[in-house]
Amino acid sequence: MAVNTPFNAATNAYNTASRLISQAARPETDLTAKTDAGGSFADMLAQNVQGVVDQGKVADRMALDMVSGKANVVDMVTALSETEMAIESMVTIRDRVISAYEEIMRMPI
Repeated sequence: MAVNTPFNAATNAYNTASRLISQAARPETDLTAKTDAGGSFADMLAQNVQGVVDQGKVADRMALDMVSGKANVVDMVTALSETEMAIESMVTIRDRVISAYEEIMRMPI
């Protein structure tokens, strides 16, 4: 039973980040405005962070099931690798946001 949530969350995060980068190239675009999906950037970010937390809970539950003999090794490894991908995706997005912020702060006024 593989869960595709982290992959989908990562794909959505990358798509949203790509759209925001293209919008940032146009100064007249309001990045806090509602997106096509119906939420603001903050809502999207909160949703993706919650997805990572939820995936971590799934991996924890799967590890406990493995210890108690209710789950097989493949399911546990899959859940752990999906959690790792989700965390790495969020770290990458965080790093890019910080990098963009630092670049903006270096711009002359």
